[in-house]
Amino acid sequence: MKKMYTLFVRVFCGIAARAILALVFAMQIATALAQNTSQTVKGIVTDETNAPLPGVTVSVKGKPNAVVTNTDGAYTITTGNAADVLQFSFIGMLTQEVKVAGKKVINVTLITDSKKLQDVVVIGYGTSSKREITSSITTVKADDFNAGVLSTPAELLQGKVAGLNVSKSGDPNSNPATVLRGPSTITGSTEPFYVIDGVPGASIDLLAPADIESIDVLKDASATAIYGNRASNGVIIVTTRHPKSGQNRLNYNSYVSTEAASNQIHVLTADQLRQYLADNKQTPLIPVLNDDGSNTNWQNVVERRSYSQNQNLSFSGASGTADYGVTANYMTNNGIIKNTSMSRVILKGYVNQRFFNDRLKLGLTVTNSHTINNNVPTSTVISESVFYLPTVSPFNPDGTYKEFYSRTGSGTLNPLSLIDNNIINTDDSKTLYSGIATVDIIKGLKYTFNASAQSDQTNASTYYNSVSGLAIGLNGVATRSAYLNTNTVIESYFNYDRDFGKHSLHLVGGYSYENDKSNNGFGVQTQNFIDDALTYNNIALSNPGSLSQISLQSTPISTTTLISYYGRAQYNYDGKYLFQASLRNDGSSVFGVNNRWGYFPSISAGWNISDEDFMKAVPMIDYLKLRAGYGVSGNSAGINPFSAIVIYGSAGKFLYNGNITNTVSPVQNDNPNLKWESTSTVDVGLDFGIFKDRITGTLEYYTKNTSNLLYGRYNVSTTQYFVGTIAANVGSVSNKGIELTLNFVPVKTSSFTWKTSMNFAHNHNEVVALSNTVFQTPFISTANIGGKGTSGLNGQIILPGYPLGQFNLWHYEGKNAAGVSTFEKADGTITAQQPLTTDAMLSGNAQPSLIYGWTNSIFYKNLDLNFVVRGTLGNKILNNTLAALNDPQDAKVQNIPTFTLGEAYSDVNAYLPSDRFLESGSYLRLDNATLGYTIKPHSQSVKAIRLSLSGNNLFLITNYRGIDPEINIGGQTPGIDSGNFYPKTRSFLFGVTATF
Repeated sequence: MKKMYTLFVRVFCGIAARAILALVFAMQIATALAQNTSQTVKGIVTDETNAPLPGVTVSVKGKPNAVVTNTDGAYTITTGNAADVLQFSFIGMLTQEVKVAGKKVINVTLITDSKKLQDVVVIGYGTSSKREITSSITTVKADDFNAGVLSTPAELLQGKVAGLNVSKSGDPNSNPATVLRGPSTITGSTEPFYVIDGVPGASIDLLAPADIESIDVLKDASATAIYGNRASNGVIIVTTRHPKSGQNRLNYNSYVSTEAASNQIHVLTADQLRQYLADNKQTPLIPVLNDDGSNTNWQNVVERRSYSQNQNLSFSGASGTADYGVTANYMTNNGIIKNTSMSRVILKGYVNQRFFNDRLKLGLTVTNSHTINNNVPTSTVISESVFYLPTVSPFNPDGTYKEFYSRTGSGTLNPLSLIDNNIINTDDSKTLYSGIATVDIIKGLKYTFNASAQSDQTNASTYYNSVSGLAIGLNGVATRSAYLNTNTVIESYFNYDRDFGKHSLHLVGGYSYENDKSNNGFGVQTQNFIDDALTYNNIALSNPGSLSQISLQSTPISTTTLISYYGRAQYNYDGKYLFQASLRNDGSSVFGVNNRWGYFPSISAGWNISDEDFMKAVPMIDYLKLRAGYGVSGNSAGINPFSAIVIYGSAGKFLYNGNITNTVSPVQNDNPNLKWESTSTVDVGLDFGIFKDRITGTLEYYTKNTSNLLYGRYNVSTTQYFVGTIAANVGSVSNKGIELTLNFVPVKTSSFTWKTSMNFAHNHNEVVALSNTVFQTPFISTANIGGKGTSGLNGQIILPGYPLGQFNLWHYEGKNAAGVSTFEKADGTITAQQPLTTDAMLSGNAQPSLIYGWTNSIFYKNLDLNFVVRGTLGNKILNNTLAALNDPQDAKVQNIPTFTLGEAYSDVNAYLPSDRFLESGSYLRLDNATLGYTIKPHSQSVKAIRLSLSGNNLFLITNYRGIDPEINIGGQTPGIDSGNFYPKTRSFLFGVTATF
């Protein structure tokens, strides 16, 4: 029995074991079959507001399967098995992963990665996170731009960036002067170098402000050295808008504005002028010619309330492998001086296509900007509008313009006649072709080839008609010119980006070629037309009396070639310890054969202190980074491209064998040792964020030294050289400063947010030297003032130990017993006579000691309010307009200001430009205020509509007695108000922005 039981158990166990094995095997087969069975998963992806999110990439992790959500946020994807994981990713959102696990519907809500959105910084030839940069870079996003009638990117940044000083008059045909961290050259421009979507040197006229996504301002040389050759004044990198994957957007931006002069120069009315002469026992004004009984405000006559508009329409879209877009912008900016205006049409189209699983990217962008400037002899019109006698009317009884050319003084030309009888037009067309090819070679290694060609055709036409006061008796004078400037840029570089555990490495290496050709064209002037009907449109109808009445413009063609090799390495360990080094080798055809190549290195380091373990004991500090950098950048601008070689030109004509012959001789010396002007910068910065980033900011100290200054007029002996002057590298300029930026979020609730930001910048500028052992000059006299009795008088001096913009003026010592202005002479004595030019004394400077800006953004539900206050402290302005007007003795032939009512009529020196008219240029301005309301319809076709009302230059606090203290601060001669400053305007705008 026992044996039978044992046998039964063995048989049963064997059968059971085989059954279990068969079952397990069957289950494995079933599982395998199930796992290899395709499954379709559907769903909708939304954002935090539950709005559908198009353009989200949905992929099967570790596999090539990938789709993109449509405009409704919907997707459908096929998975291989239940163990697959779906990955949802979108730019600016936190990536999510969801296991399929047999689910057929998976809906996902993506959360905004707010830090990541604000963390991307554009640097030369790449991007970086804000935590990783070791240089001084300020980023301003589109939402923070200034609103207004703007023509350049720099105006979008007024008051937003510490150390950036932007000043502009009300002239629609002029660009603002932009200075970053003080002037660093005595001959070249102070303008920063622009890079637009990776194209170095692209014209800012090709940009529509509504098309800009962000602007990055590279301040120190450790950031700018990668652009070497033209980065000494800083670099402004502009990034335009591009769609995100899956998006199809139609955007419309528009504004209409009205502008008027915010201030006028206070001159006498006709009755006040007549009374002033009577009170001083002077004979009345000559009837009819100087007094026809009128009371004319000439500033009102030449000015107007102007109306401007801007229309911007863009369409863009992106799929999984391509993105494209078209932008059309139309802007008209009518000036407040009659007959002045600027209109511009910008057309831009781009397409980017990706191939081979996104390993190859090809892109093409074409942009055209067509600008028409209508102008008048602006400086003369503005000057005459304050000088011209208010006691005469604009017209004679027969309707002709009232003129009295024999009148002496400064007000000799009818301002309205100058506007109506002179035509100055410029037609400018700029076209940029830009192509890019990017190849992902292996993991982390990418190659980029970028080529661009820009052409700038400028046609200028001027006509002074037969009754113009600028061409008396010439029966019309016409001038036509046509010039083409071209720019070709080729960039070829590699990027290598890899992470190895706690180590992160970013490498850039490349080659750059640039060729600029300018002034390719000609111009001609002729005169004596039968009538004025055709103006400048058919100059062949002129009848010049001699060949001398036909002149050809002598602007020579010039060509510059730049070749560069560059590299940069960025390394960080564990995100805490950051290092960067770069080197650029630039060659320029501008310089002498011995010194055409220059090296521009940089090195910087950073320490993210807040990531250290010991900082965990300080929970109030969210972010703390210390960084320091040194770098050198170059400058080749500001001198003639042929400054280093001998130039031959005409030395006059002589009669030879009965023929008039042109003589040719050297007109410029060569200098084979002419070399790069270079600027080195040391920058130390502290970036911080506390109380959960409710307070963030940056504190920076820098020194910026420019050596080997380029200057083209050093005096040399004609026994050694052909010509008495030569271009050479001599001298240096220093800038030292400190900058502070503070950002606060005082209130943040679900419906109300207030953000405020303040920036302060102090810069000390000094000319260190102007001479060496070979070329010497004790000083350079600049800023010719001109005017009555002051021919050859300069108002500023470039002098070692003093800043650029240093005033050098006669010193006013008050009035003598007779009421006549007196001045101190060089020997210390006092005189009531006009001093000599050698009696001028150092008298203050135009450089501000402090530049500041204060921005506030307030959001309440769908309402938003933004306003910007900015200003300067410590700078001086020479009010030469007031000085020239302040002439009691000329009150019979020109108008005088109300200021002169306090002067003695006997003061023959009242108008002399002394330090009496050197005034404080400090000001505080409410520069911009915008109130907006955003409508968000519950519609898939209309994303948002924003209505806004803006005001610019709403109020001004200043002690300056001129028309406006925001005088041009760029160039060699900043801070001079000399009778031709186009009035600054106060404007109001109504804007609409719609996204579909």
